[in-house]
Amino acid sequence: MKHARTLRTRGGLSVRLETRAALVVLLLAAGALAASVALIGTGDYPMTFADVVRTLTGDGTPAQDFVVHDLRLPRVLVGLLAGTALGLAGAVFQSVSRNPLGSPDVIGLGQGSTVGALLVIVLFQGDPSAVAAGSLAGGVLSGAAIYALAWKKGVQGNRFVLVGIAMAAILTAVIGYLLTKANLTDAARATTWMVGSLNGRDWDQVRPLLLACALLVPLVLGHGRALRMLESGDDTAYALGVPVERTRLVTMAAAVLLTAAATAAAGPIAFVALAAPQLARRLTRTPGPNLIAAACTGATLLVTADWGSQRLFGADRLPVGALTGMLGGCYLLWLLFTERRAGRI
Repeated sequence: MKHARTLRTRGGLSVRLETRAALVVLLLAAGALAASVALIGTGDYPMTFADVVRTLTGDGTPAQDFVVHDLRLPRVLVGLLAGTALGLAGAVFQSVSRNPLGSPDVIGLGQGSTVGALLVIVLFQGDPSAVAAGSLAGGVLSGAAIYALAWKKGVQGNRFVLVGIAMAAILTAVIGYLLTKANLTDAARATTWMVGSLNGRDWDQVRPLLLACALLVPLVLGHGRALRMLESGDDTAYALGVPVERTRLVTMAAAVLLTAAATAAAGPIAFVALAAPQLARRLTRTPGPNLIAAACTGATLLVTADWGSQRLFGADRLPVGALTGMLGGCYLLWLLFTERRAGRI
């Protein structure tokens, strides 16, 4: 039996609060916080949990302050913000397309960001800031192209996913071509970026990603009720007064920008956007996009994966994108198997 409460304000607004979903969000947030503290304490200069907390509250030694605030805290914040952005973007795409495979990994947004970054690296030998800008531009342009090509009196979920898969194949070929035209140094640099990593992240990556999340996350959450109705079909949503195409355009544009910003900051981190919404839905056991739970799941997954890669393989030896790619591939096979057994594919 599901337990839910409806909270009402004096202005007449009401919010339905699912008890299990709220508990899951709190536990995920606590898990993300604990993994973040553990990640800050992991590395060539190990620190205990208590040392990290003491340093974060301003009572650390000068050496601890330097390690935490200058070296490790930016990395953790990029991981939390990128995971939040990817989890939320994946929830939007899967809700709009009504397809569990509708994620940036599958429909070409990650590949578009990669092409943008590689163009800057291979053709202009740009610095990290220019590479990030190229990645952001590539993600936005690929998202706009997919939306335009999928448009036919509106955007339908299956058509959107199929166009995205085709775009991903084209962009993957472009990536291969750019790598063959690059010199050895640029090709090595491009390959390193393409894996997706939190290594060496600093405050220059934190600030723009934080700004993007501060602007776009509330925008998406504000459309949560409309997205939930969209999952029942366009006709039902129209009957309930939802501006279907406007909701779809605004939320998808926000999801594209979130994906592009996360990729610009951390590189193409694989499968977080695909797995986080599905895991959130199974944990909360509630219908709808589960936006907050998906965002918290994405943040927890990415930070925990980065901590696990350092604990298992040593500091900075295995980029987090490689680990999420391996785990995500197994998850994708399991998801396809369960969807096939259920008769949905």
